[in-house]
Amino acid sequence: MLKSYDDDVRLPTDISRKTLALVLAGGEGSRLKQLTRWRAKPAVPFGGKYRIIDFVLSNCVNSGIRKISVVTQYKSHSLIRHVQRAWSFMRYEVGEFVELMPAQQRIDKGWYKGTADAIYQNLDILRHHTPNYVLILGGDHIYAMDYTHMLAAHQQSGADVTVGCIEVPLEEASDFGVMSIDEDMKITRFSEKPAKPECIPGKPGSALASMGIYVFSSDFLYRTLIDDNDNPDSSRDFGKDIIPGVISRHNVQAFPFTDEVKGKPAYWRDVGTLQAFWKANIDLCSITPDLNLYDRDWPVWTYQPQLPPAKFTFDDEGRRGEAIDSLVAGGCIISGARIKRSVISSDCRIHSYCHIKDTVMLPQVNVHRHCRIQNAVIDKDCEIPAGTIIGEDIEADRKRFHVDESGIVLVTPEMLGQNIHMTR
Repeated sequence: MLKSYDDDVRLPTDISRKTLALVLAGGEGSRLKQLTRWRAKPAVPFGGKYRIIDFVLSNCVNSGIRKISVVTQYKSHSLIRHVQRAWSFMRYEVGEFVELMPAQQRIDKGWYKGTADAIYQNLDILRHHTPNYVLILGGDHIYAMDYTHMLAAHQQSGADVTVGCIEVPLEEASDFGVMSIDEDMKITRFSEKPAKPECIPGKPGSALASMGIYVFSSDFLYRTLIDDNDNPDSSRDFGKDIIPGVISRHNVQAFPFTDEVKGKPAYWRDVGTLQAFWKANIDLCSITPDLNLYDRDWPVWTYQPQLPPAKFTFDDEGRRGEAIDSLVAGGCIISGARIKRSVISSDCRIHSYCHIKDTVMLPQVNVHRHCRIQNAVIDKDCEIPAGTIIGEDIEADRKRFHVDESGIVLVTPEMLGQNIHMTR
């Protein structure tokens, strides 16, 4: 078994050197509500010390793909700043780079009109890099994936396009592009966010959803984007226009993302809603989480500020600095407070007699004494006044904060009357 795995990855290593990865990171992420008021969705902090975009960029680097372009648009300053700080170690002189492609009106005076248009407007840059294959990725999903296997499948099948896909519960499928395939993994139908998604034959409770990952043979991509731009009825989107438009006339293959050891769909999360974002963070607190951040063979790279270790102080009854089943990042001081099943991001301060439970706290939050917080997401730079209670009285929370349909409370500095107006 080990031998076949080794044999399988030799060829894709060569393929990865001929591949340009395009990370689409310009989305607004409006379903995350005020979390994306000042930042693009891929720039939202995640997992205590990362940004969402770090996961897809780490997948590229760990897969041996070292030619990466990040396409930005919406409120991109903090995203651009993070990419510059975290990913500047790539060496262009040996063919490695992470370059930024902000919307710059290269074709006309308009901004990017859709995911396909974002790439069409940069076709001259793509051609300059002369890739054999173009790997198109979303910058706003959490997962660990070796793209070389998908690239190898694309090459071996002779496909014009290969679409990464994953099984999802039927009730969630309306949020994705849903496809049907034949026995040869060829896609026969593709519908973007259908009201009544089609289930997988023999699996009435599941649908096959697009992960927003596409491998194109480069020449085919260029021709397709030009044709799409010439179509006045197109919305310039991969899921709505490009993929459905090429299925009947070209070889469009599906590549299921599966955990071969467990024999089930692999870990992949769209953290596009507040509940999904909160849950994906809290899941990291499990004893054996589905996403292993401690895998030394597949590290998640990020920018790491020079912060001291997390510190826990006081050991008195009722005033003990402790964290149970939680992630606490560097620079934090837990001073006589109790943390349970929570993610506390870098440089937070939680003062005495506080109780924090089932909460995701973004960087540089300061929680003063005698606070009780649960089932919440606390945005970066919040200053929580002493005695504040969050997550216990939903109706009271709705008057001050944003509460989603599942009861998760979102707190931002603006909601606390702290109008700091800073890029985050």
